[in-house]
Order: sequence, then structure tokens, then C-alpha cells
Amino acid sequence: MTRQELTAYMESILPADRDAMDAARRRQAELAKPPGSLGALEDMSIRLAGVLRTARPEVRRCRVTVLAADNGVVAEGVSCAPQSVTVQQAVNMTRHKTGMSALAAYFGDQVQVVDVGIRTPVPCPQVLDRKVRFSTGDIAVEPAMTEQQALDALAVGLDLARQAKAEGIDAVGVGEMGIGNTTTSAAVLAALTGASVEEVTGRGGGLTDRGFETKKRVLRQALALHHPDPGDPVAVLAAVGGLDIAAMTGFILSAAQRRMLVVFDNGVTGAAVLLAHALQEKVTDFVFPSAAYNEPVHQMQMTYLQMHPLLTGAGKDDQGMGSVLGLSLLDAAVQLMHDKL
Repeated sequence: MTRQELTAYMESILPADRDAMDAARRRQAELAKPPGSLGALEDMSIRLAGVLRTARPEVRRCRVTVLAADNGVVAEGVSCAPQSVTVQQAVNMTRHKTGMSALAAYFGDQVQVVDVGIRTPVPCPQVLDRKVRFSTGDIAVEPAMTEQQALDALAVGLDLARQAKAEGIDAVGVGEMGIGNTTTSAAVLAALTGASVEEVTGRGGGLTDRGFETKKRVLRQALALHHPDPGDPVAVLAAVGGLDIAAMTGFILSAAQRRMLVVFDNGVTGAAVLLAHALQEKVTDFVFPSAAYNEPVHQMQMTYLQMHPLLTGAGKDDQGMGSVLGLSLLDAAVQLMHDKL
């Protein structure tokens, strides 16, 4: 993919259908219930109508797509878990051995796990091989990737959503797996918004006080080294992002272009939404944040994007589990538009 092709793609994305949303509001008024009694589900059903261009939307098939990649910045001591966890969890997801995949199986959602940058070969044919490179660089001393690699990772996501639509998927949840990606997502947020390192940095999977200070130092070092331009999201990705974040960004753009519903959950997937929004503001018509997490990066993303998570009380994510829960709420919202109450 080239920058010109990416620009043309972004320009093809249309906003949600306002006429369908107005019709959905009228439909809500016909239901035998007090106005507004179902809260966020009512708002969601109206949004769905705009996305799918009908006052009575249907969501028949759902898929959670997890983009997996490693991050070279782990070498700086920013994570409490070894990088081997990335490939282990990617494989476990295909066997319904994680919270996300077990819950997806219960709800009948498909799970797709994609290797876009794991640092080792993956000994599992069920993990889709779309590797752009073996891990990113250490952003404290070098760019995460080249600009062309960032574009290639975006193209992986674009193609995955295209395939999902062709296979009859109506709604997608986006997930991630990559040790160290709370550092890269914090770097992306700081680069795009100008927020300070203190504002965007969380403890990830459970850093000690010493590890937490290391993480903030590394983020300051990376941002000072690269000076990523907030007006150029592709350059931000190449400088301080991750292959998982880049692929998720492309996935969200492509899903919006094809009028598919997208549910996301944590601060890492939120970084991809933020980048997609920076590339094309209309994508936020098509995305739903599933849960409120305690990470500062996620809370800041919600404020910046003016979004309100569907669920509260969630502590930490489980590589897409929030997206699975969000998809189940989408199903409930759809039923509002078809059944009399």
C-alpha cells in the first residue's frame, strides 16, 4: 500500500445514515416502554440503524479479530511479562483457553487470531500468518518500523475486514495481543494529543513502582528521540507505534468503509481507534467502546473521542474479552428494534 492509496481509501468512507437514525428514533417511540428506559441500549440501536442504513438492523454473524505482535521496547524493562507470552496466548486463543475465546465460544462468535509481527515463527496453523516483520524495533533507540512497514500493516487490517465482509460477518470485535503494547499505545496517545507521559502511562499488566518509573522514562526518551508529527498518523505509527496497532487501525478503517459495526475495548485497541479517527473522522460513527478500564490511556481516549463505554466496573482487559461482551450488547440492541416491549 502507498500513502496515495490510503488517502483514496479514507475518502471513500461515508458517515452513518442520519435518515435511518431518525427512523430508528421514531421506532423507539413506538415501543411499549417509558422513553429512555433502556438507556445506552436505545442509543446503540439508533447508532446501529445509521451504520446499517435501516431502522430495523440485524446482526447475524459476529467475529472477534485479534491482531498479535511483539514490541522491541520490551528490552527496556517496561513489562512484567516475558515476550514468550505473546505467542503462547495467541495459540491459546485458537483453543478457547483464554477468557476472551471461551466467552466468544459461549456467545457463538467466531475468533480469528492473526500474527502480524510476533518475534518468532508461530507453531500453530490456526493462527493466520500475516507477519509484516518479526517484532518492532525498540522505540527508545530506533523507530518502531519503517513507513512502508506501517503502511503494509495497515493493509493487513484493511484486507482482514474486507474478507470478513465477504464472508458474511456483520459486526466485528477488535482485540490485540502483544507484550509491551501498553507502552506503544501510550506513546501513540501522547504523540497525537500532546498529553504528557504522566497523563498517559499506566502500569499495564502490573508493574512495580520501579518498573513504572522505567516505563515513563522510556516513553519520554522515545518521544524526545523521534518527535512524531501529530498531523501525520502514519509517521506516528512508524516512529512509536506497534504492528498490532497499525493492523487494527487498518481493520477499523476498512470495517467503516464497508459499513460494519466495530466494538473495541482497552487502551491498546483504543489507540487504533484514535489513529483511525485521525486519518478519517467519520470512522467514529461505526465504533463502540465496550468497557471502561482503569488504565489512564483508555480514560483519556474516551475523553478525547467523546465516547462513553457500554460497561463500567471492568478492571483490566483480557485481549479482546471486552469486545466479546460488547458484541453481546449489540445483539440486545438489535432486538429492541424487532420486538414489541
